[in-house]
Amino acid sequence: MSDIETAIRGGTIVTAEGAVRADLGIANGRIVAVAERITGASRDVDAGGLLVMPGGVDSHCHIEEPARGGYVSPGAGQEPAITVNEESFISASRSALAGGTTSVVCFVPQWKGEGLLPRLADYEARAKHAMVDHAFHQIITDPTDQVLHRDIPEIVGRGIRSLKVFLTYEPLHVSDADYLKVLVAARKHGCLVTVHCENYDAINWRIQELLKAGLTGPKYHAWARPPVVEREATHRAIALAELVDQPIQIFHVSCAEAAEEIARAQARGLKVWGETCPQYVTLTADDMARPGFEGAKFMCSPAPRTTEEHARIWEMIRRGVLDVVSSDHCAFSYEGPRGKRQNGADASFDMIPNGIPGFAARLPIIFSEGVSKGRISPETFVRLTSTNPARLMGLWPRKGGLHVGADADVTLWDPGAKRVLTNAAMQHAIDYTPYEGLEVTGWPVRVFRRGEEAMRDGEVTAPPGSGRYLPRGPYDLVKPRGITPNGFLA
Repeated sequence: MSDIETAIRGGTIVTAEGAVRADLGIANGRIVAVAERITGASRDVDAGGLLVMPGGVDSHCHIEEPARGGYVSPGAGQEPAITVNEESFISASRSALAGGTTSVVCFVPQWKGEGLLPRLADYEARAKHAMVDHAFHQIITDPTDQVLHRDIPEIVGRGIRSLKVFLTYEPLHVSDADYLKVLVAARKHGCLVTVHCENYDAINWRIQELLKAGLTGPKYHAWARPPVVEREATHRAIALAELVDQPIQIFHVSCAEAAEEIARAQARGLKVWGETCPQYVTLTADDMARPGFEGAKFMCSPAPRTTEEHARIWEMIRRGVLDVVSSDHCAFSYEGPRGKRQNGADASFDMIPNGIPGFAARLPIIFSEGVSKGRISPETFVRLTSTNPARLMGLWPRKGGLHVGADADVTLWDPGAKRVLTNAAMQHAIDYTPYEGLEVTGWPVRVFRRGEEAMRDGEVTAPPGSGRYLPRGPYDLVKPRGITPNGFLA
């Protein structure tokens, strides 16, 4: 074993399959040995008393994403300005690494009236500054013939294997007819489809009725999008995917009603996966009812529910219905021209950008609320936050595990460390965290990305531009089942 560059010694290696006291050997950015004892390495890293886990894989995050007013309703008669998400690839990478995440999958936008390639070229240039390894989802808002028959084959050839659709929001929303077009194209080209499930027309109707009743504060964001609109859209998204035999993942499930739709689909043998996020086991609708404008800090979609719903989400996690936990980092500062107050401190809830920061908080919250409180095992934690997202996104076996041949993305975790979450600790570009003051047990103390130390005791050392793009080829997990109603396939 004399060719080993780094040996991580004395820790407990935790993977999705189990936990074992062993040493880890690294060379040329890859894991080359897992053994009871490794000697003769050029460098030894003492992991005594620590858990040695795969670097986190965050498969749902918005980074430096340009938008044409896509997050808030434009003012009457005004052309919405082009804005860029506040979180740059540099600041997002710093926050991700500070929280133990080494790989991300973020979103290339499509603007209605345009094809996919102009936005992709722009986004590829932005991503060159990243310190985390990264893959892309492609958002589809306007599935024209050009997009379906020319652009999608082109982006698949460039390593994008997941298409994102929104069943709500302007100007991102697609109709059922357009959703079906995307599903068929994805099936043809071997892509996963990821879906934001809320009922567009029901939400818009509810918003207008609330505004007419004078109910305008941040708390009414939750009233505008109750669980029933998420449940209905989840059912519909699954049914249409079943119609054309296309595997899908339901993003950011907030309630058991929606999760039960996924469970029923899984029981029928459909390739449907469910994801949730830390906000749905920590925040509640009551947070949006805080005095004044403070509730805007907690606005995201779907909306946070109740403490009772938290327990139901954990049960769905234990059942395996929800098998990925992402951050859905989609962040807006509280202050500033691009922040929550961009339309004024007295703006009605429909004019407040929704989305919250969560990169660095994701792993500590799920470890603390899950493992430290006895809800899940360390192995389940690894499955939820690293292995399952890597498998579902076609990044396995390169990412998400600690086996020979995998990239040496390693997080050393102190399971007994207690920390109080603060905005400074998050190391993002945003001026607040919705988790301010939350005490967690369990903390990442050291991170290696492809064998190189990227974070130690909160100090991120990876240089800008050192992250790598992760092109994805075809993979079996998202292959269609070959079953359609009557055997007919368009």
